[in-house]
Amino acid sequence: MEITHGSLFSGIGGFSLGFQRVGIKTLWQVELKPFCRQVLAKHFPGAERFTDVKLVGKHNLKVVDIISGGFPCQDISQAGKQAGIKVGTRSGLWFEYARIIDELRPKFAVIENVARLVNRGLQQVLDDLAEIGYNAEWDCIRASDMGAPHRRERVFVIAYPNRDGRERGRIYDGPWIQASDTPWLWESFRTTEHSVWLKTQCGLYGDDDGVSRRLDPDRGSALGNTVLPQIAEIIGRRIVTLCQQ
Repeated sequence: MEITHGSLFSGIGGFSLGFQRVGIKTLWQVELKPFCRQVLAKHFPGAERFTDVKLVGKHNLKVVDIISGGFPCQDISQAGKQAGIKVGTRSGLWFEYARIIDELRPKFAVIENVARLVNRGLQQVLDDLAEIGYNAEWDCIRASDMGAPHRRERVFVIAYPNRDGRERGRIYDGPWIQASDTPWLWESFRTTEHSVWLKTQCGLYGDDDGVSRRLDPDRGSALGNTVLPQIAEIIGRRIVTLCQQ
């Protein structure tokens, strides 16, 4: 049974790499930055690539089992504009993500963003998912939980169709589920099995993302924004198990 994946806001392919390690095949990727698309083309030559989430949907994206993506955090993070998830802001591209989930109806959607989303936008994400018939679970996971030498805390939301399947507008009557209450999906995260971390040879790290400041801006930005493949791998492994049941 082949499990397929499509990636929004792909960056340099952290989700695609982690999922690939457990046998999930990436069919398409959507990424705006040319440098990141070059990296994706090198490592995932069999995937279709698109540039703009506003221009993709059921008319040009293949139906997949999993859609993943970390939508822009600039209007959510402490260091950003803090405008929140609103139409016209960069973080407002979440609404395009929700639209694509609704159009393609994947079995799972995996959403990543900065931990501050919990207090500045998570309710919007959950409400929008509920509006299109999806329930969700979430947890905040740190890179250091995987053995990395830096914190880099991020929230991961796992969404899946509710019991009414494709029926729209069935608002989940909650409470919304946090990972600590749902070991069936989020098991095995903070274990030594997944704590191997390859440190850079130079041993120089940035303040919060573990990236050397000596990298050129394109590479530094790409690495600073990417999803940790180790986390994507664990999520992917659990999804594979669920799909095989």
